[in-house]
Amino acid sequence: MIMSKYKCIIFDCDGVLVDSEAISNGILADMANKYGADLDLNAALKIFKGCSMATCLDKIRALVTKPIPEDFEAEYRRLSVAAFKKQIKPIEGVKEVVKELKQLNIPFCVASSGLESKMRLNLELTGLLAYFEVHLFSCFTIGKWKPDPGVFLWAAETMGFKPEECLVIEDSFSGVTAAKAGGFDVFGFTAHDIHGQLKGHATLEFDNMNQLISLINQAE
Repeated sequence: MIMSKYKCIIFDCDGVLVDSEAISNGILADMANKYGADLDLNAALKIFKGCSMATCLDKIRALVTKPIPEDFEAEYRRLSVAAFKKQIKPIEGVKEVVKELKQLNIPFCVASSGLESKMRLNLELTGLLAYFEVHLFSCFTIGKWKPDPGVFLWAAETMGFKPEECLVIEDSFSGVTAAKAGGFDVFGFTAHDIHGQLKGHATLEFDNMNQLISLINQAE
């Protein structure tokens, strides 16, 4: 099969490879509500999706009516790991996508705002880690978070490609913004974009992972 202009595919992790956004944002909302935030899951997804943990904490502090404790982040990570172990699933169709990319000998990697340990856990729980084992790029490693393009630029350089040779797959506005700022084409995965935050911002949008290989092939 003849591939398109893209020589490397860079996946976001949460919401693109693993179905974790509702889990993690639900926990954030529940925890913030204890301090007066008054958030439901939909509001939490709109406010927190794609944001760094530091940004999420700043947003929570602006919403609550009393101070959050110093161990808030540590407790969030403890609760989220426990929840991931019980509930995490791969995004429907993504395992077939990475299998096909591997068969086609198209390099791919994952670049996430999350901790590498979180990426490894969720990819392992969903049976995806073997495909990404040595190609995991975390914003924590370089100290730059989306919408800064740093993690994508680092991933592309390490993989041996220029930004214009790569395609980023993202599901958040901050991720799409980061990719575009770095000179990448970016496909916006909208299956869970309930607030329409990606509309008109990505190179193109798609809502079913089963479409991705065809879209990559068709790119000019």
